[in-house]
Amino acid sequence: MFQQLISGLSAAIAYGVIGAVLMALGYVLVDLATPGKLRDLIWVHRNANAAILLVSGLLGVGIILTTAIAASSDQLVLGLVGTLSYGVLGLILMGLSFLLIDALTPGKLGDELSTPTIHPGTWVSAGAHVVIATIIAAAIW
Repeated sequence: MFQQLISGLSAAIAYGVIGAVLMALGYVLVDLATPGKLRDLIWVHRNANAAILLVSGLLGVGIILTTAIAASSDQLVLGLVGTLSYGVLGLILMGLSFLLIDALTPGKLGDELSTPTIHPGTWVSAGAHVVIATIIAAAIW
């Protein structure tokens, strides 16, 4: 029983590290999409647009990783590789959706995200992140 506990805790730590790395990567991607520093936009300037986009990316990563972990096999290494792979795929597709929305709409979405007034395009992009994550989660399951 103690061995099972240690094994479970080790797996949780490994999956947690992958989750933290992918969330950090998601943060970097949102930071690249917005003019200025994301941390300043959110924590100093209290910019809701930047926060909404970041939260949608974090939720998307969480949806994907949770599903990948739940669907992973009992083989830890295979489960970790699958979780990492699906997480990276999700970040790539969420980034592409941002670029596609930006290309199909007037103005620069990144510039709009740094304005103090909530922009409807932020919600569109955030919604796309969650939908993409849900689709990937369904494909995993």
